Amino acid sequence: MNYLVIGGATGIGKRLTEILLEKGHKVHVASRNAKANLEEDSNLVVNDLDAVDSDTDWSFLPEELDGVAYCAGTINLKPFKRLKPEDFKKDFDVNLIGAVNTIQAALPALKKGNGGSILLFSSVAAQRGLTFHASVAAAKGAIEGLTRALSAELAPDIRVNALALSLTDTPLAQNLLSTDKKKESSNDRHPLKRYGKPNDAASIGAFLLSADADWITGQVIGVDGGMGTIQNI
Repeated sequence: MNYLVIGGATGIGKRLTEILLEKGHKVHVASRNAKANLEEDSNLVVNDLDAVDSDTDWSFLPEELDGVAYCAGTINLKPFKRLKPEDFKKDFDVNLIGAVNTIQAALPALKKGNGGSILLFSSVAAQRGLTFHASVAAAKGAIEGLTRALSAELAPDIRVNALALSLTDTPLAQNLLSTDKKKESSNDRHPLKRYGKPNDAASIGAFLLSADADWITGQVIGVDGGMGTIQNI
């Protein structure tokens, strides 16, 4: 099968790419630094691009795709009074506009595939109020709306789902996990008493992209250590 992973050079996207390759699929990875961060593989095609740019050249896409994962995102945590309109615009562009550009570019190839799947990424902050998350929560809330709207519009041929994550140990979150004290504090905030690892989300993402999940669409699934739904302290 052919998959496209945007943001597949680091963090969760990289682990998702590795899982898909391990399963024998062909993976087209694209991000702003993809070629510098991935090892060569006969089933791997790497392209450097910026999905937010409306002038991006998507001609590298194969004629058919079985799935698309948009893994690019932001973590912009500030008090609301310090946020500027530019902060909201940047988070909106990276999280939503990049996803929209990617899906529109990939849609013809997905429609030629055998029941394609789209995977997007949200945040626990979109549904649960968290301090300093106003900008990213607004952008991820848009992703959840897009997930549900597209799942209806593209059914029954293409499935659309999203994962709503809590803090995960990726390069994007390195400042939030830079000391043992920060790591311990993050562990304590989660009912399952640990922060996330890339494989936690990537393994579920690989499942949702696969034919094993062909009766699942329109869902926003929490991969958050229980933080989005329970409190056990």
